[in-house]
Amino acid sequence: MILVRDIFNLKYGKAREAIAMWKEGQPILKKAGYNPERILTDITGKSYTLVLESTYSNLSDYDDRLQDAQAHEEWRKWYEKFQLLVESGSREIFRIVE
Repeated sequence: MILVRDIFNLKYGKAREAIAMWKEGQPILKKAGYNPERILTDITGKSYTLVLESTYSNLSDYDDRLQDAQAHEEWRKWYEKFQLLVESGSREIFRIVE
């Protein structure tokens, strides 16, 4: 099992707007096959950070779901609006040790 953390460094003052967008966009994401299980925000460290955590059975499963989401027209339109709130981003992928 793997854990994927999508990390978004938001533009100054855009955290509330970005959180609201993710909450409203979750049904779109779920239909597209990409459903982050947790949304995290910063308390310390770099300000205006939004982290999405998702788990997948393996890298192939993650890749399949990501490609499905990116091919979904409604998701692409939603993501174009979300990108306007983002300054930069990164992704971390971990193997879950049980």
